[in-house]
Amino acid sequence: MPNPLTPTQQRLMDYLRHKIAADGRAPSLRQAAADMKVSHVAIARTLRTLESKGLLKREGRYGRTVHLLNHGREMAALQRGRDVPVIGRIAAGLPMYAQPEWDSSIIVDAEIFRGQNLFGLRVRGDSMKEAGILDGDLVICEPRQYAQNGEIVVALIHEEATVKRFFRRTGHIELRPENRNHSPMRYGFDEVLVQGKVVGLVRTMTSVPMEGLGTPQGRF
Repeated sequence: MPNPLTPTQQRLMDYLRHKIAADGRAPSLRQAAADMKVSHVAIARTLRTLESKGLLKREGRYGRTVHLLNHGREMAALQRGRDVPVIGRIAAGLPMYAQPEWDSSIIVDAEIFRGQNLFGLRVRGDSMKEAGILDGDLVICEPRQYAQNGEIVVALIHEEATVKRFFRRTGHIELRPENRNHSPMRYGFDEVLVQGKVVGLVRTMTSVPMEGLGTPQGRF
């Protein structure tokens, strides 16, 4: 086996895999040093060696963010996570992704969800079930202030959040549900504030990318 690991290097790799599997992210160097009962310098030195062997990579000037690599020297699946905030209450006058308070957060696969400033919204209701979005799902949204016809968007209607399929019509905006038991809604152009496009959902810890889908914890 080329470049075999020493017991110290293997111990650190095993520790990192365990922590990432449990927490979704690598621990800080300080935490690793404390958990393994060695010095911060020893952890840093071992990390440099593991990086030179192509087993991990570090980001930042001081390498504080650590990513484990697979055999193809790509980020290992267990660490492709990113933390996405989940909206609870909505503060009037602010875009969804800039809310000052978050209900919680969720870790999603960064290879699936690559947009900037992503946010999550909990689905309440069945108006989008025929698009595969069910009551209790968490939709993942990319901030947008515009929409193309047919896209599933998050919109604010009189300070209430909803997710529907968007259509621009002559003289009005149509927000269409994906449930034959619900009727499309029509609004004036000044009544609808597009806040984002639904790019996927999380159901029972399973990330599902969706091309053109959505709704939040509000009216669905």
